[in-house]
Amino acid sequence: MRSDRLLSILLLLQTRGQLPAAELAERLEVSVRTIMRDVEALSSAGVPVYTVRGPQGGIALLPGYRTDVTGLTADESRALFVLMSGSAHADLGLGPALGSALRKVMAALPAPHRPDADLTSRRILIDPVRWRGIPGPSQPGPDFAAFQQAVFADRRLRLRYRRGRDNSVRTYTLDPYGLVNKAGVWYLVADHRGEPRLFRTDRAQSATALAEPVQRRPGQELADVWEILRRRIDDIPAPLAVTVRVRDETLPLFLRFHAADLAPGDPSPEESGWTRLELRFRSLYAAQPLLSFGPDVEVLAPDNLRRLLADTAAAITALYA
Repeated sequence: MRSDRLLSILLLLQTRGQLPAAELAERLEVSVRTIMRDVEALSSAGVPVYTVRGPQGGIALLPGYRTDVTGLTADESRALFVLMSGSAHADLGLGPALGSALRKVMAALPAPHRPDADLTSRRILIDPVRWRGIPGPSQPGPDFAAFQQAVFADRRLRLRYRRGRDNSVRTYTLDPYGLVNKAGVWYLVADHRGEPRLFRTDRAQSATALAEPVQRRPGQELADVWEILRRRIDDIPAPLAVTVRVRDETLPLFLRFHAADLAPGDPSPEESGWTRLELRFRSLYAAQPLLSFGPDVEVLAPDNLRRLLADTAAAITALYA
């Protein structure tokens, strides 16, 4: 839409200063002629935009001119307030700056969009750090819309759920706080009979938003409940020490999957093109995914894990013989 493009030109000039017409055209995927027509339209609307001729020329705004972000759509406003976890910003020393920036953005939003943006910031949380031993990103499941409906409409949720510990299917009536994306895996944070619980959305057999209003514990927000549940899992000890060596060409991929399992200390490069690493797992079972790297990863210790992986590899070989 042209209105979106005009706003994009305005914001690009405001943040980048003078830009060549060709660069604006490339960024917005239109022709230079279209950009020049848009500049004329902005000028006619009273925006102090002008062109500079010559090899170093381009399009610029009058120095000191600023605009707000009232051109944002409702969806764009909500997207701005899908927050990373507070700890991620705190680790960078940006916690106070983030709060200040969001207050400024909220004040600049069109008044009708502010309630949705505020609700999104309290119902959706992004945590980029993968849990130890948990596989990578997954699809959220076919009933993900029902999770969102319950979360944003403040309604209870009826959930048929396949539990991870024993694969049994149970039915729950839940009071949702919100949704958390943990390194590409979506979780529902909710109370079950007044107790905080965590549910992977991809294990839902079915999910239905009920007509009943949600019954959350007073004074509890998504970030507070998530922190309690996250610590319960992060604080589970990992007593099994495992030493491995990884081929150097496979090391980047290996670290993508097992960075959370690394023990304190630096990797030890070996002259033969391998790197030695110290890992920690909660059990022999949790360490079995090491076998998925085939001959590019060798477990050096402990011996009982080496025997387990060797027996598993032999069984696979026999199956496909």
